[in-house]
Amino acid sequence: MERKPTKTMIKAWVRLMRAQQAVLARVERELKDAGLPPLGWYDVLLELSRADEGRLRQFEIGERVLLSKFNLSRLLDRLEDEGLVKRESCAEDRRGANVVITRAGRELQKRMWPVYEQAIAKHFARHYSEEQAAALAELLRPLVPERP
Repeated sequence: MERKPTKTMIKAWVRLMRAQQAVLARVERELKDAGLPPLGWYDVLLELSRADEGRLRQFEIGERVLLSKFNLSRLLDRLEDEGLVKRESCAEDRRGANVVITRAGRELQKRMWPVYEQAIAKHFARHYSEEQAAALAELLRPLVPERP
């Protein structure tokens, strides 16, 4: 039987949700101030750049991205319109398509990383020691399913 959350657990939950929203908003602002697109673009481009041959099915992208999957189809349309990804027919499933990162997509992802990295340092990493970050990662592990 699941146990009822205590006041302490609810307080921790609320802080986790508020921290996530606040830090993501700050990271988004840093990217915008640098004239770069939103973090969701980076997230998709990173996952494609990590994939074999820079190619994933749309559902695979949805399983891998860190951010909301709600508007993934529209985001992929925008990335395609900007020449950052292209869709190719899928040999294994004629109804589906592969999403493939382009050279321009790889270049944008690489340009975004230094700003994103600095934002992580500024809005997250500076608050924790290496040991605290390791402990936090371990505390959060049961909440996050293993990635493919």
